[in-house]
Amino acid sequence: MFTGSRIALALAPAACLVLLSACAPATPTAPAATAVQTSSAPAPAASSAPASAPAADAATLTLGMADTSLGSVLVDGKGMTLYMFTKDTRAGNASACSGQCLVAWPPLAGVPTAGTGVDDSKLGSFQRADGSTQATYNGWPLYYWKDDAKPGDVTGQNVNSVWFVLDRDGDPIRK
Repeated sequence: MFTGSRIALALAPAACLVLLSACAPATPTAPAATAVQTSSAPAPAASSAPASAPAADAATLTLGMADTSLGSVLVDGKGMTLYMFTKDTRAGNASACSGQCLVAWPPLAGVPTAGTGVDDSKLGSFQRADGSTQATYNGWPLYYWKDDAKPGDVTGQNVNSVWFVLDRDGDPIRK
């Protein structure tokens, strides 16, 4: 009787691990990037960001310029407007947007490439505290606005006086 109890006690931790692994969500795999831009800046501090967003596809990560009601602004490869956050530090390789902020302002995840009208030398990326990669332009981390529904929408412009679209030079358009 004691032998069976000892075996059961020895197998209990292994059985718990099997049960716990069955409950864990599957980890999505993103396609490998063909080029990674590294930085000598220290890694950003931990944040309360939600689980990492999957990297965008290559077409989405091909940034370009598009005409909108605000003039020519930076967009992803599908024409969706990209924004910068004034609480981020330009070229700081970190994001000040975390937690619920990321629900409203999802980051452009992945390493960007240059499309029509974009200055290739201004493209970059950094690793977020959650391990995902976020695209940058002229040092500004790039985000989408949850309420932009179609290409050309710029409804996130000047939200709370801290969110702005970017021009070709990577400067915020503040009109």
